[in-house]
Parts: sequence; structure tokens; C-alpha cells
Amino acid sequence: AMLRLRLLTWDVKDTLLRLRHPVGQSYAAEARAHGLQVQPEALGRSFREVYGAQSRRFPNYGHGQGLSSRQWWLDVVKQSFRLSGVQDEAALTKLAEKLYRDYCSSHNWEVLPGAAETLSRCRQLGFRMGVVSNFDSRLEVILSQCNLRHHFEFVLTSEAAGFAKPDGRIFEQALRLGGARPEQAAHIGDDYSRDYRAARAAGMHSFLLRAAGHGEGPEVPPEHVLPTLSHLLARIEK
Repeated sequence: AMLRLRLLTWDVKDTLLRLRHPVGQSYAAEARAHGLQVQPEALGRSFREVYGAQSRRFPNYGHGQGLSSRQWWLDVVKQSFRLSGVQDEAALTKLAEKLYRDYCSSHNWEVLPGAAETLSRCRQLGFRMGVVSNFDSRLEVILSQCNLRHHFEFVLTSEAAGFAKPDGRIFEQALRLGGARPEQAAHIGDDYSRDYRAARAAGMHSFLLRAAGHGEGPEVPPEHVLPTLSHLLARIEK
């Protein structure tokens, strides 16, 4: 069945880019550079707890609640270290600001296998391309640092949109930016509810990146599943 697609929208984290190291490891290494000993595993647990609580209390980086995403993240980092036993407030501030900057760079992010080639090929085939990501304003810089930004006509973050996936309004904004009707667009991502199901609810096509052996989660028609990004081309070739 020919899909007749004009626009492809892309999730970023764990679809195009992934963290090089677990958060606890990166945070612990930075703490060591400041002369502080913190266990990576403990930090990782603290981070997950704090990130979850902050996301529930201030959804979408506190958008509409008077927080900047920078402040949102500085609070998450400091609280993660506090929970792991670091009390020195001056050190916490330094650590948080350094880590906030560090996560802007390719130092902490790597491109997933097949991503650059697939994006290049999709552009050669004439698709319009954009990013739709639950991310803060650093995403443009991160994509540039990882040499992926040039593939996209637009980068729409949940912070800029004011809505986070699975809210259909972020996809509506993306369709306006990409100049396409929903049925002419497909979204590619790794999260069943935020990417696959949300894009379909907005009337778009979508593909779920789900590595072989990751059979958990709801049933998805096999022709909508991508074992790797390289499988996309066979699904959408015009």
C-alpha cells in the first residue's frame, strides 16, 4: 500500500540519539572532578526518583508554572545529589550548572546505529523532515553537536510547543510547520504511547522503533514495527 507521505517527524531520545553513559555514572564522574565521592548506582536511583517527582509536580519543565527549563533541571540535579548525601550547597550549584551545560554536547550523547544514514536517505527521497520531542530548549544545540540538525526543517520541543507528547496539539503544530495533512505524515519514535499511539490518534501514520527481543508492550502490527531504523526505508519508499 502506498502511503504517499510528504512529512516525517522524529522523536530524538532513544530513537536518533542515546546517552553514552547512565546518568548516575556521568553525575558521579562530575562529582569526583569536584572532589566528591558519590556512588553511581545510588545517584542513578536518586535521579530517577527526583526526575519522576519533578515531572509530576512541574510537567513539561514547569511550562505555565513560571519555571524555566534551566531552573527545572538545576533543581533536579541538586536534589539528586542531596538525596545521595551531598550537603554542600555551593558545590551543588557548581555541579548542577556544569552538568546542565555538559548535557548540551556530544560528550554525553551518541547517534544510534543507522540514524545518520537513514535520515540522509529520507532527505534524498524528498521527504520534509522535523523533530517532535519532549525535550527542553537545548535540543537544537545537541542535534547540531551530534551533526544531525541539518536534516530537519524544524525542531519542535515540548518546551517550545507548550504541550508534551502524547498531547495531540504538539503533532498539530508539527503538521503546520511541515505543511502537511495528518494522512501525509508519519512519526517515528520508540515509545508506544507517546510516539506510536499519540501520532495515530492525531491522524498520522507512525512507526515504532522496537529492538528485536523487546517484545514487551502492546501488540503493534508488524509492518509498523522497526527492529532498527534502517528498516524504515522499506516501509516508506515512494
